[in-house]
Amino acid sequence: SLLKEQSMTLVCSSHEANSSKCICFLCTHQPQKILSFVSFSRLNEAILPHAIICYFNALLFFTDLLPALNGDAKTMNFLQEVVDIMLAYIVESFDRSTKVIDFHYPNELLQRNNWELSDEPETLDDILISCRATLKYAIKTAHPRYFNQLSTGLDMVGLAADWLTSTANTNMFTYEVAPVFVLLEYVTLKKMREIIGWQDGRGDGIFSPGGAISNMYAMLLARYKMFPEVKEKGMSSVPRLVAFTSEHSHFSIKKGAAALGIGTESVICIKADERGKMIPSDLERRIIEAKQKGYVPFFVSATAGTTVYGAFDPLMAIADICKKHDIWMHVDGAWGGSLLMSRKHRWKLNGVERANSMTWNPHKMMAVPLQCSALLVREEGLMQSCNQMQACYLFQQDKQYDLSYDTGDKALQCGRHVDIFKLWLMWRAKGTIGFEAQIDKCLELSEYLYNKIKDREGYEMVFDGKPQHTNVCFWYLPPGVRYLEDKVEKMKRLHKVAPVIKARMMEYGTTMVSYQPQGDKVNFFRMVISNPAATFEDIDFLIEEIERLGQDL
Repeated sequence: SLLKEQSMTLVCSSHEANSSKCICFLCTHQPQKILSFVSFSRLNEAILPHAIICYFNALLFFTDLLPALNGDAKTMNFLQEVVDIMLAYIVESFDRSTKVIDFHYPNELLQRNNWELSDEPETLDDILISCRATLKYAIKTAHPRYFNQLSTGLDMVGLAADWLTSTANTNMFTYEVAPVFVLLEYVTLKKMREIIGWQDGRGDGIFSPGGAISNMYAMLLARYKMFPEVKEKGMSSVPRLVAFTSEHSHFSIKKGAAALGIGTESVICIKADERGKMIPSDLERRIIEAKQKGYVPFFVSATAGTTVYGAFDPLMAIADICKKHDIWMHVDGAWGGSLLMSRKHRWKLNGVERANSMTWNPHKMMAVPLQCSALLVREEGLMQSCNQMQACYLFQQDKQYDLSYDTGDKALQCGRHVDIFKLWLMWRAKGTIGFEAQIDKCLELSEYLYNKIKDREGYEMVFDGKPQHTNVCFWYLPPGVRYLEDKVEKMKRLHKVAPVIKARMMEYGTTMVSYQPQGDKVNFFRMVISNPAATFEDIDFLIEEIERLGQDL
């Protein structure tokens, strides 16, 4: 019946293959085109149904799928093929014998496949080919030896939630179009505020498109809290504002100041100690200096887990200073905030409960699929008054339910993606103790790496002492650099080592780890561990691979 529906004829062929007759499929309106040969001897291996699906796709277009009439079977067949492609990729991603990356230079990759868009539609078979090509050249971020970014790994429950979220395909701005997701966001944000330490989980919050936007939200709220007139009258109605953050903080603090019209020159960077922690005495000194110049300090962003060193600013001391000078205290915990889930490590964020706001990215240490970033705010109702525009076509005031669940008016966005379901479903699957075990394991692996290389020949730590987070920062000194006596020449050559080894990692496809300079320090490796699939053996492999790839430098 499937063949008849597609104007195809099943015919016996005189073709012999290994002494077994084959069947072939001919398109009745193109009889010269043989679409497939399938051996009779292999019919029991379910090859025939697969072949039918495969070659039907060569004749089908998106217009044959739902909502097309009688498109349900074709849609199911097509989506099953897509799922099969994804499942094969997932299994391969966790296989240590496979490459982390099949690297090609941009121009080469552009030429290897036809990525251009055309006026005419392509067949579903072409679409499947595009799906396979996309994953072929994608970075396997789930691979146990992928350590390149703060967001790594692939959680199966989170992935399932992401598929379901896309299937639901709704918007987070009102309860009427996303009732379950809005309630799940309410429940989860309340739980996160309880974990921070705010009484009874009171306050507010929202999931935003990444930590940079969450940090900008915090700066926006701090400005509005001090000068509410700025919402209508703009920056000309307020005095010169200044914000403060560590010299090791994330670039998003300055980017947020630029976007809000405050200006990057109004962000004052506070000195950090040798471990990358903000120095409270320098913070207070710079606040006093700013006031003496007639500026108005309005915002301090402390960091819980800096991007490079993984440092935790002394939140309690910073909170004392902010209280003394009546300044909004924000904690950028995008990277380190998840340590609140660990009874063993949450002490590193002591004082966070005194903050006015906090950024927390579950898509990092909690391994929730990208993206999943929350801004938590201690004062309830502030986000609404700061951002609301009361669009009557969305936020009608005479709806039949509690309008506080229409969360869209407190967001900067109108359309807002459903990011909550991944986190909520994973939390249900793991429980808080599951997340705790996952986080503790990653920190244990980082300590293992630190202990393994701190006294190993050819390695030098960027700073002394055990890392506070999973960031392990080190130089590898190859034999050709290790014994140089000229310090200037040694640093010049050492600066080139990490980029060369990283490039070789990518070309071989064996592993990926990041590097960068910091201040006056030449390029060094920054190893971060957030991948739940990583093991002690993967750490051993990384050390051996760095030495193998760098031995001739």
